[in-house]
Amino acid sequence: MIRVEAESFRLAEVFTISRGSRTEAKVLTVRVERDGLVGWGECVPYARYGETLESVAAQIAGLPGGIDRVDLQAALPAGAARNAVDCALWDLEAKRAGKRVWELAGLTAPGPMLTCFTLSLDTPEKMRASAAKNAHRPLLKIKLGTPDDMARLEAVRAGAPEARIVVDANEGWSAEVYSELAPHLLRLGVQMVEQPLPAGQDDLLAEIARPLPVCADESCHDRASLPGLKGKYDMVNIKLDKTGGLTEALALRDAARAEGYRVMVGCMVGTSLAMAPAVLVAQGVEVVDLDGPLLLAEDRDPPLAYDAAGVHPSAPELWG
Repeated sequence: MIRVEAESFRLAEVFTISRGSRTEAKVLTVRVERDGLVGWGECVPYARYGETLESVAAQIAGLPGGIDRVDLQAALPAGAARNAVDCALWDLEAKRAGKRVWELAGLTAPGPMLTCFTLSLDTPEKMRASAAKNAHRPLLKIKLGTPDDMARLEAVRAGAPEARIVVDANEGWSAEVYSELAPHLLRLGVQMVEQPLPAGQDDLLAEIARPLPVCADESCHDRASLPGLKGKYDMVNIKLDKTGGLTEALALRDAARAEGYRVMVGCMVGTSLAMAPAVLVAQGVEVVDLDGPLLLAEDRDPPLAYDAAGVHPSAPELWG
């Protein structure tokens, strides 16, 4: 039996990107129950990809109750619905076997991974204050994506002079804006820029200078995305809500590395249940952005542990 439930978790602060703001994380929790055991997973439907809570719940409701992970890959496309069910099935398999998911997947034992902490889009003054508040964190991710981002960049660097910085434009720049900003990104010590141009309009990245690594987010969903990234991107951002679960995320990580891409593992704004499988994918990658629970005012119980070493693998009581 597969059950799906819509849940909402309050954010600690308003979270803003170039597409809008939110005050809560709206997620779908999926439970797969068989033989007295329950596996669970979480997804975050994303309007950018034509998903709603209702449409994703309907996709899940249309699945046969006894589906396995292999058949699931063909039954649903890459996206939030398949992610939640895939992760729930992994959790169920682990409980049946009395082993951890990483063992079933043939992975080495995971450890903590240093993660970005995201500063949402705001006025330069507020972003400087936010940067100063979080200046103790070694890696900050700045949400940008407007034509007026230079002042925001300067403000964040002033607020956190020692932190490593990566930038996420969320498709908000034109080629002209990116080309103008790129030298300043380097001057301010930015180490990577994520999705500067809209997906579908990113061919220009092959024609303009890329003085710092450019990471594909909206342009990269699963392994089928890789051929379209050649010559345009240096990194790929793997998110389970895009790949359609842990199964494809692990396959995409390996395929991307084989083609010479550096790897980032990111997330939507979700709970520790959504981050737990992503921590397995994040082992050994160049950039980890699994800070969703740090942005929440409330989380799952038990939550993932975060400390100076980063985000730790989940306890079996949470997932896997």
